[in-house]
Amino acid sequence: PEREISVLRLFRNIVKSVVMIVCVCNAIREEQLRTTARQGACSVGGAYARHGCKVKCGSCIPFARAIIDQERDAVAALPDQAVAA
Repeated sequence: PEREISVLRLFRNIVKSVVMIVCVCNAIREEQLRTTARQGACSVGGAYARHGCKVKCGSCIPFARAIIDQERDAVAALPDQAVAA
């Protein structure tokens, strides 16, 4: 039962990150933004530009910035060999 609960929580988190909309104006999902950040985008404007758009109303900036920071921290914490691979 405990393992089943853990699997369900993991599944819920994966689904949530794939469908969670970060920017309503540009229809950018959380997973898209995380991928862009892992690929090197360092700012919200830079990440959005990689998706062919720019920030419009600005209400997404704090959440988008937090996601980019999380992904940059995660990449920085990887061993050098994993980054090079």
